[in-house]
Amino acid sequence: MIHYKEIAKIMGALMVLIGVLMLPGAGFSFYYGETAGPIIWSSLFSLTIGVVLFFSFSKDDRNIRKREGYLIVALSWVVMSIFGMLPYLLSKEIPTFYDALFETLSGLTTTGASILTDIESMPKGLLFWRSMTQWIGGLGIIVLTVAIFPLLGIGGIELFVAESPGPTSDKVHPRISETAKRLWYLYVGLTFLAGLMYWIGGMTFFDAINHALTTLATGGFSTKNASMAYYDSAFIQYTAIFFMFLAGTNFTIIYFGFLGKFKRVWKSDEFKTYALALLAIAVVLYYPFFAAGGATAEEAFRNSLFTVVSLVTTTGFVTDDYTQYGQGVTFLCFMLLFLGGSAGSTAGGIKFVRHLTFIKNSWLEFKRLVHPRAIVPLLINGDRVTGRIITHIMNFLLIYLLTFVLGALVLSLAGYDLPTSLGAVATSLGNVGPAIGMVGPVDNFAFFSPFAKVFLSFIMLLGRLELFTILILFTPFFWRAN
Repeated sequence: MIHYKEIAKIMGALMVLIGVLMLPGAGFSFYYGETAGPIIWSSLFSLTIGVVLFFSFSKDDRNIRKREGYLIVALSWVVMSIFGMLPYLLSKEIPTFYDALFETLSGLTTTGASILTDIESMPKGLLFWRSMTQWIGGLGIIVLTVAIFPLLGIGGIELFVAESPGPTSDKVHPRISETAKRLWYLYVGLTFLAGLMYWIGGMTFFDAINHALTTLATGGFSTKNASMAYYDSAFIQYTAIFFMFLAGTNFTIIYFGFLGKFKRVWKSDEFKTYALALLAIAVVLYYPFFAAGGATAEEAFRNSLFTVVSLVTTTGFVTDDYTQYGQGVTFLCFMLLFLGGSAGSTAGGIKFVRHLTFIKNSWLEFKRLVHPRAIVPLLINGDRVTGRIITHIMNFLLIYLLTFVLGALVLSLAGYDLPTSLGAVATSLGNVGPAIGMVGPVDNFAFFSPFAKVFLSFIMLLGRLELFTILILFTPFFWRAN
């Protein structure tokens, strides 16, 4: 039996949290002389509904099991999307439901795809809320609530597992709530540091704080139509590269690094693969970027490194249009949409640890064929990977591929050309932002039909929650009573 009262109570707590996080946007509206009404009314509505739900149910209902955990996570993202799009709708800056849903889910899932054609004309308060949605979704709203739920008398282990289903067992503290708190302290601290560096580099305070929020979230929303290309500054772009790289790294690894435990950092096979792969791919892209002319050797390397880090970490910031360098470069950049950052990071995508496990297991399979009786264990970080984890990863990769193929088929049948269909689904599923076809790095998603926007919004949510958390709700045995 599913405990719906407890689910409703937790939804109330989330609505209160969303209502509170909307208010800083109203502050920017007041500062810039804009109408703050849409944000304030949205915040008050969220707070009111949240308070009513939270206090309508007894504190005795605290039994959160795996089923409740999955359902709470899925519902929380639906609730956050519905309430998160209210400022857009009430202000009429994004007047239609499907456009507001797309923009909000693109923010919360840190995809960064946008239907806005003139970002710079948007009110500052709404732009800040737009960036805030990415920051909220970056490390996961459930991780934040796990950190504060013990104060409310609510356990959170099942929520943390459902929100973070990636194959990583690293912990910074035995208690899950303490782990969540420390990760959020790190997240907030890095966001502050990134904002300070952007401001020192020449951004205005407003632009610096917005780009810091979306950089650490690996979201890619910008306050400028040209994204990071607007800032013709090596300092700003290298700052973005550095913090995108950090945001795409397992936050546990970053935490150990700050503690000076560098052996724990370099012990991570995923981190080594992630760092070396980014550098190697950037070197490969350097030649076509430089050979095209118009850029110095340093500028070409910076653009290639920025492009690779932005795509692999699923941030989606843009400094250069990679589709102008030929089909080979375009195809390589398209393939980067399927890498993803590290498990335990704010990045989306498949994640390097899954690729590494798949490649290692495939290589060892040849050895097993030659020596069928030998016991050949698969080791990651020096630890043996169990058969259950290998099976889970193989299933994930297969379902991910099937979702991509079927999604592209749906868009193709809806009338869109093949490169656009492939690009839109790949970038939505990987939570990246730019892709190929009509959704390249200098394009947006405004031209899609209402059906396509809602469909791609669902694909974004599937990718952000790594498939299983959403798809399990469509299985009949999930709903059967115990």
